[in-house]
Amino acid sequence: MLCLCLYVPLLGQEQAEFEYFESKGLPAELKSIFRLSLFIPSQEFSTYRQWKQKIVKAGDKDLDGQLDFEEFVHYLQDHEKKLRLVFKSLDKKNDGRIDAQEIVQSLRDLGVKISEQQAEKILKSMDKNGTMTIDWNEWRDYHLLHPVENIPEIILYWKHSTIFDVGENLTVPDEFTVEERQTGMWWRHLVAGGGAGAVSRTCTAPLDRLKVLMQVHASRSNNMCIIGGFTQMIREGGPRSLWRGNGINVLKIAPESAIKFMAYEQIKRFIGTDQEMLRIHERLLAGSLAGAIAQSSIYPMEVLKTRMALRKTGQYSGMLDCAKNILSKEGMAAFYKGYIPNMLGIIPYAGIDLAVYETLKNAWLQRYAVNSADPGVFVLLACGTISSTCGQLASYPLALVRTRMQAQASVEGAPEVTMRGLFKHILKTEGAFGLYRGLAPNFMKVIPAVSISYVVYENLKMTLGVQSR
Repeated sequence: MLCLCLYVPLLGQEQAEFEYFESKGLPAELKSIFRLSLFIPSQEFSTYRQWKQKIVKAGDKDLDGQLDFEEFVHYLQDHEKKLRLVFKSLDKKNDGRIDAQEIVQSLRDLGVKISEQQAEKILKSMDKNGTMTIDWNEWRDYHLLHPVENIPEIILYWKHSTIFDVGENLTVPDEFTVEERQTGMWWRHLVAGGGAGAVSRTCTAPLDRLKVLMQVHASRSNNMCIIGGFTQMIREGGPRSLWRGNGINVLKIAPESAIKFMAYEQIKRFIGTDQEMLRIHERLLAGSLAGAIAQSSIYPMEVLKTRMALRKTGQYSGMLDCAKNILSKEGMAAFYKGYIPNMLGIIPYAGIDLAVYETLKNAWLQRYAVNSADPGVFVLLACGTISSTCGQLASYPLALVRTRMQAQASVEGAPEVTMRGLFKHILKTEGAFGLYRGLAPNFMKVIPAVSISYVVYENLKMTLGVQSR
C-alpha cells in the first residue's frame, strides 16, 4: 500500500500526521516504498484537503472513492500532456519560456483583458528562480498536482457546438465562456448557428422529406427505394414538392435554440457546479433536461413539420391551414402525438453523441497532439459527423415510431396505436429492419449537412464580428 501522509505542525504540540490518500495495488517493483511524507504549515492544510478531493474526483476511474497506483499514474500522464499543450500555446516566441507579455497576449486572444502588472503577479506565483519568466519545469511543477479541468486552448478548439446541425433537435446545447456571456458574443454565436442550420436544412430538405416518407409509407409490400422515392415526389408535386415541410423545419430553429439555451443556463445554476464548463455527465444531464423543456415547448411545430412533409398537392394552403385542419378534426391532443418516444430519444442521442465525440477527441489528442491542441477543420468535422451519426443510429427506432405516431391521422384507415403497440406491430410485420426504414437518406444528409453548416457558420461569424476561436 502506498500512502502519502501530511505532517502538520500545530502550535504548542508535536507535529500531527494526517493520511492524505491511499493507493492500493502497488506494483511489485515498488513494494519497498510504503510511505511518502510531506511537511506543510497547518494554515495550508485546508488547501491540501481541497486538492485531495479534486484530484480523486479527476482521476478515480472505478469510482471507489480513492486512487490506486495505476489511476494516479494515468492521471499524471494525461494531465502533463494537457499542460504541455497549453504551455506551447502560451509560448508565442517559441523560446521555451513564458513571460508577462505572452500571458497578456494569450489571455487577450481568449477575450480576457489583464494588465502587465496582473500578468507579473501570475508569473511570481510560479517563478522559482526570480527570472520573471516560467520555463517548462516551473510550469509543470506548479500545475501538475492542480486538477485544471477547463484548459482554455482545448475547450476553444474542441467545442462540440451548434455548428454541427444535421436537422435533429436532440443535441446538447452550446456552452459559452464567462467572457462570451458578458460581452454579448453568445447571442452572435447562436444567430450564426441558427443561420447555418437554416441553410443546411434547406439544402438537405429533399433527403429529409424522403426519410419521412420512407418512415411512414415504406414496408415489405411497398419497398420504397431512394430513386423511386424522389421520382414519386416529383411526379406527384413537381420539383418544389421536394421542400415540403422545410419552412416549419427552419422556423422552429430560433425558438428551440433560445428556449434550450435559457433552460440550459438555469439548469447549470441549479446543479450548483462552480465550473465554467460542465463535465460530460453534468453536460448530458443538463442538456437532456434543457432539450426536453425546449422540445415540449415547440413540439406542435414538429407535428406540423411531419404533416406538411407528408401532405399531397393542394391538401393544405399553408402551415396555418394545416394547423387549423388538425385542431378542428383531431383536437389539441393531436399536436402531441409521438411526444413520449421523442422525449425518450433525447438521452440515447445526446449521450452517445457526446461520448463518441469525447472519445474521438481524446484519441486524437493522445496520438497526434504534439505542439498544439488545434485539430484542424477536417478532424473537427470528422468527429462531429461520426458522433452525430452514432447518436442517430442509437435513437433512430424511437424517431421512426415518433414520426409514424405524428402521421397517424394523415394515413387513411390507420388505427390509433400506442408507442408500445407500434413497436410490436413493426417488429411483427417487418422485423427489426422495419425500425430503420429511411435510414439511408438520413445518413446521406449527415456529411453535407455538417459541411454546409460549418462553412455558413464561419462566414456568418465574420459578418457578425465574432472572433474566430
